[in-house]
Amino acid sequence: MTLSRPRISKAVIPAAGLGTRFLPATKATPKEMLPVVDKPAIQYVVEEAVAAGLSDVLMITGRNKRPLEDHFDRNYELEEALRRKGDESRLARVQESSDLATMHYVRQGDPRGLGHAVLCAAPHVGDEPFAVLLGDDLIDSRDPLLSRMVEIQARHGGSVIALMEVDPGQVHLYGCAAVKPTDTEDVVEVTGLVEKPDAAEAPSNYAVIGRYVLDPAVFDVLRETPPGRGGEIQLTDALQVLAAEPGRGGPVHGVVFTGRRYDTGDRGDYLRAIVRLACEREDLGPDFRAWLRRYVTEEM
Repeated sequence: MTLSRPRISKAVIPAAGLGTRFLPATKATPKEMLPVVDKPAIQYVVEEAVAAGLSDVLMITGRNKRPLEDHFDRNYELEEALRRKGDESRLARVQESSDLATMHYVRQGDPRGLGHAVLCAAPHVGDEPFAVLLGDDLIDSRDPLLSRMVEIQARHGGSVIALMEVDPGQVHLYGCAAVKPTDTEDVVEVTGLVEKPDAAEAPSNYAVIGRYVLDPAVFDVLRETPPGRGGEIQLTDALQVLAAEPGRGGPVHGVVFTGRRYDTGDRGDYLRAIVRLACEREDLGPDFRAWLRRYVTEEM
């Protein structure tokens, strides 16, 4: 008999970080509002959640993050000004962000790590599975990772994390998973997790990237999780408990992602994301690619 599992409808987006790698730009502007071409990075993330069928979005914010709320709210004065000018194209783009999803906000207050940020979502999420999307990771809309993760969670229950093979010299930058294969090519069973291990101690080169579909049992584990690496409550440590004790909230599986991902938390990758996405735009791409070719030729 096939078990009936709750349909996932809620997405949680932690967005309380200070964005220190982008100072001084982020001194007064949330890093999530930095534009990737002509949309803030956070809008791409919300659009991804909505595309996967998650229309209830909770954003975990902090001090000086009010522009995030303003961006997804209506701006009647701007809309009326565009309407009077007959600029229907820009009007539609302005209204798009406010019509995307049902948005909710809660402040983290004390920045005690990703695990603590996820725990702040417990009253809103309740007793149902939910997705977590980190704002630094942009997943190309042509590679629907989150939809695949939701599908795998519905099939197996428990929690599902996104994994990506990285160069062994980079594993110290990520959470790292010990895995064993399943009958499905892009799905593995996670047997252990380590947060930012040294390369010699890493159980594999499967790095955890910023997409999770979590069983609500993770909240009880997080409440018991002491501060770990960096003195913060690590979501990786809680998932390690669930992987080791599947009876507490089901197994932990990983979806191995091989598509296009942009790490906008890194300055170099942020610039590469802008160039790549601009090149692929129908309205900007042709002229921009031609200029880029000339620029590279002249500089080389």
